[in-house]
Amino acid sequence: MRWIALCGGSGRGRAPKNEKLQTPSTREVTSLKLQARPHLKLGAWSFPEAWCLSVGVFPFVCTRDPLKRARNSLFFLIMILLATAGLAGASEEKRNAPSAWARSIVTLDVARKHYDYYQPWSTPMRQAQKIGTVIGDRQILTTAEDLFERTLVRLQKGGRGRWWIGEVAWIDYHANLALVTTAEADFWSELKPVALDRATPSNGRLQILRWQEGNFETRGAEFTRYAVREGQLSPVTHVVLEAASEIQNAGRGEPVIANSRLVGIVRAQEGRNCIVIPVSFIEAILDARKKGEYRGLGYFHFYWQRAENPASLEFLKLAGRPRGVIVVNVPDRADGYEPALKPRDIILKIDGFDLDIQGDYNDPEFGHLMLENLSTRRKWAGDNVSLQLWREGKPLEVTYRLPKFEYTNSLVPYATYDAAPEYLIVGGLVFQPLTDSFLQSWGPEWKQQAPFRLNYYNDEPPTKDRPALVLLSQVLPDGYNIGYQEQHGLVVDKVNGQRVNRLTELRDALLKPTHGFHVIEFVPGDSLQRAVLAAGDAEREATQRVLERFGIAESCRLAAETGR
Repeated sequence: MRWIALCGGSGRGRAPKNEKLQTPSTREVTSLKLQARPHLKLGAWSFPEAWCLSVGVFPFVCTRDPLKRARNSLFFLIMILLATAGLAGASEEKRNAPSAWARSIVTLDVARKHYDYYQPWSTPMRQAQKIGTVIGDRQILTTAEDLFERTLVRLQKGGRGRWWIGEVAWIDYHANLALVTTAEADFWSELKPVALDRATPSNGRLQILRWQEGNFETRGAEFTRYAVREGQLSPVTHVVLEAASEIQNAGRGEPVIANSRLVGIVRAQEGRNCIVIPVSFIEAILDARKKGEYRGLGYFHFYWQRAENPASLEFLKLAGRPRGVIVVNVPDRADGYEPALKPRDIILKIDGFDLDIQGDYNDPEFGHLMLENLSTRRKWAGDNVSLQLWREGKPLEVTYRLPKFEYTNSLVPYATYDAAPEYLIVGGLVFQPLTDSFLQSWGPEWKQQAPFRLNYYNDEPPTKDRPALVLLSQVLPDGYNIGYQEQHGLVVDKVNGQRVNRLTELRDALLKPTHGFHVIEFVPGDSLQRAVLAAGDAEREATQRVLERFGIAESCRLAAETGR
């Protein structure tokens, strides 16, 4: 008889030296038991912390009979599979078992308008589900994303069952944060606020929690670094925590925990990399809001470059070791304050933090970060920041007042949240403001897919003469506009001799036709330089035909008429 070592055996089927192998034609299986042991070896296979088949005793006999050998092997494999399936089921049951955190995490269901900026008169609806974390007395923390244009917010606890009507108590799109609540007292029973923690986990281990299809899901994550990134809903930069995880489709406000405390909420996911808004950033804003000191996020309204080339610092007469960054452009401020900086200034320190030639400083909480974080590091719009400069060969200290970021500060507004898109239809010609929301109608890769000449304006600052842009977005065909029906994406310069920057100005200009005609001029460089159309009854009749043909209720929707 030849014995195979099943548990911890080292012979791997070899008979002792000088001992004859006995190969009887039959064998007897005395018993089979499953016993929990820490380690299992099956020949060359090893299963740490698995179920161990022990011989109690199970003599697995090798026989020369191929049929019996195959039958025995099949029986043995079936037992292994049954044991493994039992373990997998137990593991899955443990993973989906509710924990104490299930009393602190809720589901949000949001119904909102999803405007079609290519057809701005259309208002389809969209549903979105998010995750919220109870952080205080009747306060649920989540991200602001998908809460714009909302028409209904519902809350659910326990992952299933009844829904309660919720409301947004506070929201900040620039910070991508929101607090949600409900007046229904029975919703809050059994819910427990979580503790917040600013500290980075010493071992780097994190967990991401959420309700997913009625099950409470816990996924492991590993801290990778702190970084400075643009916001999810605005270009204002602030610190984020990055963590690697195998979780799928995260970025809906899922809480991230370490050492049984909340350390952040997930705002986005890029592959395995989860972008997390850290508690230190969240808590600073909520504390300032509670004290009435929060005035929105500020930012640095200047452009700089690294000072990595020693000749550039030598040219600016900075003695000593290379340090600081060089200011290259200082645009006019929208708030009217005089700029504190000039081109060719070298910024050496911000609020006492030394800057290196890469533009980084050493943050006592996060390590090396880009200087932009100092505009949102417990600082708000309107706060003063101390800058130590090197200007024209001399040291200088100035005070920089942080401007408040507004979407309308840009020539092409970054977003238009909680407002229906504007448009004006004249004889089938559709005019709209040029905004990022309009450009995003080209899809997720809009920066590559949208027309280059329109994307170009994203990098242009607004001026007093050109604070905004109006676009001929498309032409709805009609006999009135024949010859122009294929035109689209043209930036308007003047209408009937008047400069046009906004739709209200376009509306007013159309009231003053030139000798019975509308003369629409486009900015130089576009494919069409001028369009001439009949004014008066012909224009009004064509507009009405187009509205009826395309099922459009109104010929215009303007900001002044929507309360903005």
